[in-house]
Amino acid sequence: MTPTPNPFSRDGRRLLWRAKDQTLWVEPWGPDSIRVRATVLPEMPQRDWSLLPARESAAEIFIDHEMAVLVNGSLRATVDGRSGRVRFIKKGAETPLVEEIFARTNYPPSRAFKSAGGDLYRAEACFTAFDDERIYGLGQRRHGLLDQKGCVLELTHRNSQISIPFLVSSRGYGLLWHHPGMGRVELGRTQTRWVADATRAIDYVVTTGDDYAGILERYADLTGHPPLLPEWAAGFWQCKLRYKTQDELLAVAREHKRRGLPMSVIVIDYFNWTKMGEWKFDPACWPDPAAMVRELEQLGIKAMVSVWPTVNPDSENFAELERRNLLVRTERGLNSFIKFTDSNASHTVISGLLDATHPEARAFLWDKVRANYHRHGIRAWWLDAIEPEMVVYDHDNVRYHAGNGLEVGCLYPFAQQQALHDGMRAAGETEVLTLGRAAFAGSQRFGAAVWSGDIH
Repeated sequence: MTPTPNPFSRDGRRLLWRAKDQTLWVEPWGPDSIRVRATVLPEMPQRDWSLLPARESAAEIFIDHEMAVLVNGSLRATVDGRSGRVRFIKKGAETPLVEEIFARTNYPPSRAFKSAGGDLYRAEACFTAFDDERIYGLGQRRHGLLDQKGCVLELTHRNSQISIPFLVSSRGYGLLWHHPGMGRVELGRTQTRWVADATRAIDYVVTTGDDYAGILERYADLTGHPPLLPEWAAGFWQCKLRYKTQDELLAVAREHKRRGLPMSVIVIDYFNWTKMGEWKFDPACWPDPAAMVRELEQLGIKAMVSVWPTVNPDSENFAELERRNLLVRTERGLNSFIKFTDSNASHTVISGLLDATHPEARAFLWDKVRANYHRHGIRAWWLDAIEPEMVVYDHDNVRYHAGNGLEVGCLYPFAQQQALHDGMRAAGETEVLTLGRAAFAGSQRFGAAVWSGDIH
């Protein structure tokens, strides 16, 4: 009788399992953290969307025919030889912190793929649910619940909803669903199910620590530690909808100081520009921004300016951006995404979007921001509408440089924050702070803070 081939092998510090049409990679990814990737494609896709390069760790791998084990610090993962099921157990414990479901008879497997066209698949990863588990995190939601257990959460950004697919469990682990595309997570009583609507691979990381702070420290090791908040940013920020002119803004700042009221930052909100996508002050309303910034600095106040990703077809930059393919496109129909009024326009404008996932588009944006805002002394950025805002959220009809919207759409705010961060660093700035209406896992490493979005 021909022996059944061993489904396990190893490649350096990586444990591999292959059976039928699926390939599984299990590998250490920094201290006490293990990354799991699975695909039905011939080659494993390798995109580290939010993750930083893996830090060295003294991982060990043990293989026999029925079971393989990878140990990384205080966390070990076991892989079943028959099903490929992965379980995560903390050092010194017998019961798992978290585990993929056990697939019985004709039940769906713990990881499942269904074609979504081309190289994309609708993918699911299912985990055992524990009755006593409390689940925290997963971004900013409008439901008002701290414990997310029992919730079904949409994995997408909207104005006042930020999807950061990282959860922290009362059982002592954190799980990063490393997918920037659309989907959902179902935190049910019978199982926890993560769904990616379009992906090339299932990709997640499990980490652990001695307490919640330790788990969050490991998450920051994985996706980036934030820079120190500048001292000036810890004071009072003043804004309204909206200061329309330089004179109005300066009058408010002066009066605050005359009355002895604190103010650290004042925000120059939207419509400060000539047209969307020109990223420069309208001289009719802001005739001498450099003098304005100097006076504010003398008062101990930083100026923050609103930067949108929208591009008016009538703007001076639209033709070049379109020619260089630096705008977000649609798969079908016109490349128009947002209907909004604009400065110096008497009608609603149907605008395009800068494709911040394209490195040349990020460089283009910073070049304009540097020339038109930074040179006047502006050093802080209000990144509004960076979900990005669209009239219709048909993500399957959106084409970014990084991929189809279903696969990569949640990456957009991360890329916009990266543009300002990288530009500021290149300009020699050591303090980088943006305030965004959206974010993604890893945005914190770009000095990105977030706010609630528009609320009633």
